[in-house]
Amino acid sequence: MRYLGNKETIKKEIREMLSSHDLLKENLVFFDAFSGTGSVSDYLKDIYNVIINDNLKFASIFSYGRIVKDKVSFNNLGFDPIDFFNSNSNTIDGFFFKNYAPKSSGRMYFTDFNAGRIDYFRSSIEEWKKDKKINEIEYFYLLACLFESISKISNVAGVYGAFLKKWDPRAIKKIEFLHVESENKTSKNVKFYNANLKEIIKDVDCDILYLDPPYTKNKYTVQYHILETLALNDNPELHGVTGTRKFPSVSNTWSEKYKVDVEFDYIIANTKAKYVMMSYSSDGLMSKDYILNVLKRYCELDTIECKTIVYKKYRNFKTFSSNEHFEYIFFGKKKNIEEINYYCPLNYMGGKSTIIEFIKKTIKSGKNESFIDLMAGGFNVGINMNGFNSYIYNDINFILKDLVFMFKNEDTSTLLKFIDKTIEENSLTKHGKENYFKFRAKFNNEYRKKSGWEKYLFVLILYGYQQQLRFNSNYEFNNPVGESGYSESIKEKIVSFSRRIKEINVSFESKDYEELLCEIDEHTCLYVDPPYLITLASYNDGKRGFKGWNSVEEIRLLTFLEIAKSKGCRIYLSNILDYKNKSNDLLKTWIKKNNAKFDIISFRNREEVLITL
Repeated sequence: MRYLGNKETIKKEIREMLSSHDLLKENLVFFDAFSGTGSVSDYLKDIYNVIINDNLKFASIFSYGRIVKDKVSFNNLGFDPIDFFNSNSNTIDGFFFKNYAPKSSGRMYFTDFNAGRIDYFRSSIEEWKKDKKINEIEYFYLLACLFESISKISNVAGVYGAFLKKWDPRAIKKIEFLHVESENKTSKNVKFYNANLKEIIKDVDCDILYLDPPYTKNKYTVQYHILETLALNDNPELHGVTGTRKFPSVSNTWSEKYKVDVEFDYIIANTKAKYVMMSYSSDGLMSKDYILNVLKRYCELDTIECKTIVYKKYRNFKTFSSNEHFEYIFFGKKKNIEEINYYCPLNYMGGKSTIIEFIKKTIKSGKNESFIDLMAGGFNVGINMNGFNSYIYNDINFILKDLVFMFKNEDTSTLLKFIDKTIEENSLTKHGKENYFKFRAKFNNEYRKKSGWEKYLFVLILYGYQQQLRFNSNYEFNNPVGESGYSESIKEKIVSFSRRIKEINVSFESKDYEELLCEIDEHTCLYVDPPYLITLASYNDGKRGFKGWNSVEEIRLLTFLEIAKSKGCRIYLSNILDYKNKSNDLLKTWIKKNNAKFDIISFRNREEVLITL
């Protein structure tokens, strides 16, 4: 069968990659999540227990039917249905005859005779199933044969989005009922779904997840609507010259720019598979770099592989133009969930991204506990704490708080689209000083006074010096132009951070920390990452519209922590004891007074401490 993205030509490369990772082992479960016509699963069915899925019912049926061909006998039917169909010329003036042939509808998908034959085939198969003359496997096999058969006489240019205005020579031939093509191998256990992948990904137990999603704006619901109607056998209402139908329950997310980025992250994050593989194209809506960044988030770095294959290009008016076309095969071994870290897309100074692994090992979730990130900044610590019932983000910098809240509140695909549009409209580029200052002036004079100002500020930050968050005393953004910009790496951080922060039960505050004392009890885990007394950064120098940090503030915080401890909560404090010949004697005395424990974390030529109280 002709099918967009069919993997017949690269199935050997897929098998070779599995072999190179020592995964050609019997009884592993291979989940073909976008089975299409089932080429890959059919090729591997003698090795793996196979689970197939496609959100189009005809595709899942076709894949299943061809894979289980070796299990078909037709003993109850008592005769070979293929020979039977080809031995007569019976027709029925059914749905296909009335809607997809010229006599009744004017549509030229099939000749009148062939459309009548299709109605006869479909009706007979359904009747045999109803009368229990064929079992479920035989039923799906015959439907697969029917799909194969009509593909040989369809008056279309490969797909069913529209019919040809003149008869193709092959379309005027009489239809022959054909055996579906299948590997001459014995299949193991085979199970199939017909679902949108997002709805089932958390429930499917498998060893290997294989993804072969759509990669262009072509919607398969449009391209294969006739085969879907044949599979559903539901006589739907048709629309327009081409006789298309509605697909209210079928998602086209993988064919929609921006939405596909979000969906891919969700699938890789939530699969139970130990290994993930994906076939994709250099013409795809997702870039190679974005895919690799997602895999780096969720897979062990030394297992990630990307094989590039020169591939024949399918072109139409929706295909991105390129002189070269490649097919990619990606592979990675999933990390354990506790090894997966999320990082704020904001490059906020003092963020704990470099030591989050150590912090996670020290701070364990307790039963029925809430987690308070008291001076949360970019929220790199709070968002990586697993197992808490609820979370509180707090930072006195209300602008920063609103920026982080934006990632929870805004639809992620809409945000990605806004970023691209804003960059394009303002001609923002790396080192683009003139356009950057024009955009900065627009923000300070206009955008910051509007609803949705956070999105404009975020784009502005991306092109500022070291992507810092800097303001003057009037809260006007005053960071000079930088040497960076928007990238696929930042996009991936936006998507993964946004998904994670949407999933957890987190509330946002911008209060003086003493106001949160009422939220603290014996079921609270409190993490504090204050400005460091013996270092100086732009966020705590007291010159940016926000209160600075000094010894008075240090003493006030330490006193607060003693009060919090008296309420029975667990407390963790990040800080520095010594730095460039300076010593935080206040903190050292406090540690000794409270008999607090601390661990030293060495990185970047300095030592931080994580204090446990």
